[in-house]
Amino acid sequence: MDKIITWDEVKKHKTKDSCWVVINNEVYDVTKFLDEHPGGEEVLLEQAGGDATESFEDVGHSPDARTLQKDYRIGRIANPQSHAPRPSAPKISSKQDNGSAFGTILKVAIVLVLSLLVYTLVLPYFK
Repeated sequence: MDKIITWDEVKKHKTKDSCWVVINNEVYDVTKFLDEHPGGEEVLLEQAGGDATESFEDVGHSPDARTLQKDYRIGRIANPQSHAPRPSAPKISSKQDNGSAFGTILKVAIVLVLSLLVYTLVLPYFK
């Protein structure tokens, strides 16, 4: 009999130490596969704790990949009709980071270098 796993339980497993994904309502513990994944572990970690069906299908995995996938299956999702949580994407801000200390220092350094160049190369011609 299949182990039935809730979305709440899946959401708890979204780290490198415990990485679960849901593909076509089947739950997979891919923690041990992270280092072996041809696309890199980041691809799996981005989907960890959520429904990876769309991403998995969009890539067009080979029959071998689909066979290997079965080794990591640990159960079925409890309520497949419920809205699956999507991994949270990084929020993109439309505002520029004006508070960056490095950026400010870099701007000041550029202004100083340009001022020095003008002073040493251009001003002697006006004397």
